[in-house]
Amino acid sequence: MKTLPPEDLTYTEHPSDIIAKAAALINAGRPFALITSMAIEGGAAREVGSLALVESNGAMTGYLSNGCIDRDIQLHAQSALERGTKTLIRYGEGSRYVDLKLPCGGALTVLIDPVPDRNAILKAAQNLAARHPVRLQFSAENMSKAFDYSPRDRLVLAGRGAVFRSIAQIGKATGFDLHLLSPDPEDLAAIGHLASSRPVHLTTPDQVPELNTLDAFSAFLTLFHDHGWEPDLLRAAVNSPAAFIGSLGSQRTHQMRLDTLRAMGVDESALTRLRGPIGLVPSLRDAPSIAVSALAEVVAALQQTNR
Repeated sequence: MKTLPPEDLTYTEHPSDIIAKAAALINAGRPFALITSMAIEGGAAREVGSLALVESNGAMTGYLSNGCIDRDIQLHAQSALERGTKTLIRYGEGSRYVDLKLPCGGALTVLIDPVPDRNAILKAAQNLAARHPVRLQFSAENMSKAFDYSPRDRLVLAGRGAVFRSIAQIGKATGFDLHLLSPDPEDLAAIGHLASSRPVHLTTPDQVPELNTLDAFSAFLTLFHDHGWEPDLLRAAVNSPAAFIGSLGSQRTHQMRLDTLRAMGVDESALTRLRGPIGLVPSLRDAPSIAVSALAEVVAALQQTNR
């Protein structure tokens, strides 16, 4: 039997989005089943602990398998909502659903819970919105697990020009919580709508706004060709909790940058936090490629730091 494509499915990646949606449904008094990836054997499209939810009309937010079994999950979730009882389903190797294959191999165990802990979800949504990590407990039959969920990764960009615009655009498409600072009103007018907060117009290099958007789940990048805008911004950033701090430019420029910060009194332990030149691929010359290269380094660093 060929699996039907999922119907009415919103492909949402981040757990905080699922938890926020669940909290909104709770507040609206609308029933839903919460779906959790409890165990994975072999390959899988999503990581263990991934979340989704299905409403009584079948609408699904999030996904567990990139489409190959999500339609079946929708149907089981609607059935669970009608019964009001949890169900634990195994897909792939060893599953009783032999007609539903996982192309990536292995097996996936999914918990469908039509009566999840409302108070825990509301508290988790509140904490994630306040940029605090949370832990949720899931249990059914003889399986019980707890998973940790972090706030959405934040990307704070200070810069101007083509690379600044490209990194903002690709960062937004990648799913970052985006914040922008620039001395160029035209740049802010062009991409300001992508930001989660009102963009900050920098007026002079030595008047740095408080970088209170930077937390342990944040990356901060300076993207200037006129590097005089950087020193005070970077001095503030390396003394913040940001998980990644990096700057655009050449090796020679980065050495000059470090020397300038030393002269400003920034200690060596703080300077070791500053990466440069950013980007996994050296010597690129076009803005979109530089953006992809820089963001790949950011993603890799945040994965290692916060996971």
